[in-house]
Parts: sequence; structure tokens; C-alpha cells
Amino acid sequence: MDNLKQFKNEEIVNLVKDGKVTVADIVDSGICPTCFDKQNNHVLYGDNSNKMIYEDDKFECFLVGNPRADGHTAISTKKHFKDMMEIDDETCKEIFTLAKKMMNILKEVYLSESVYLCTMCDGPMNHFHIQLIPRYSFEKRGSKNFVKPRFDYKEDTEKLEQLKNKMNLV
Repeated sequence: MDNLKQFKNEEIVNLVKDGKVTVADIVDSGICPTCFDKQNNHVLYGDNSNKMIYEDDKFECFLVGNPRADGHTAISTKKHFKDMMEIDDETCKEIFTLAKKMMNILKEVYLSESVYLCTMCDGPMNHFHIQLIPRYSFEKRGSKNFVKPRFDYKEDTEKLEQLKNKMNLV
């Protein structure tokens, strides 16, 4: 679809609901899909409250709905930043400190060999976030883990509770 900025917000929401507009269309129009989703009752990605590990006034940390590995987690800023280059130094320090804590907790809870960290904010519009992808001993090492096939999220309330409890203790 051509530039969506010519449409009213409600019109874009209806186009999404009708399946005529995708996340890619929104990104290509220069609209942040994460901010759009939050402002429009999670019309793009759905409600992720059942996957939320940690939240404060600056960040959200949640299990990914279409993960590349069990325990695949995203940490997102609440305030809009297109990418890491836009973040102020204090927020940058805080999100990477949070990521380090979460990586150690993921490794412990999911019994992974390692946890990879990546951020790939590209395209005309994005919302800064960090992805944490556990790597298991049976998997090959290396960057191919960043592009493993995605699969449907499998709810594991026991592991989610362990993650929440450990984040609150740290």
C-alpha cells in the first residue's frame, strides 16, 4: 500500500483489521509499528501481557510471540527511538544493564549454553529494541542463530513465573 500517512489513524486501523495493510506497509510508510500498535489497542501484534517478564516506566521485557528459540526475549524502550544512535547515554546504559541481567536469568531458567544479544533496527521506521536469543548446546554457534526459523510461542507459565521472580530479585 502506498504511503499510509495520508490516512487517518482510524482508517489505518480498519485497513489492518481487514487484512489490507501489513506491518511492512506501516514501516514502509515511515510509521513506527510498535508505537502504532500500543496506541491502537495492540491491533498489529496482539496483547503480550501474558508474555511480560518485566516492565517499568522506561522499558518492557517480554517473551517474543514468534520466537527463534525457547526463551527468545525482547527488551523495548517505551519512549520512541528509531535505533540505538538516537538513545541518550543514560537510557543506553540502563537498557544494556537490564539486558545483561536478563541474559543471565534466561541462561539459568532455560538451561541454555549462551544467550545472544542483537538489535537490528532497520528500514524507514522502527522502534529500538534488543533481542535476546538463547543458544542451546545442541545448536551450532554463530550468527545463523539470529535467522533461525521462527515458530509459534508455546506458553510455559512455570518458566515465565521463574523469569519474573528472578527479575524482581535482581
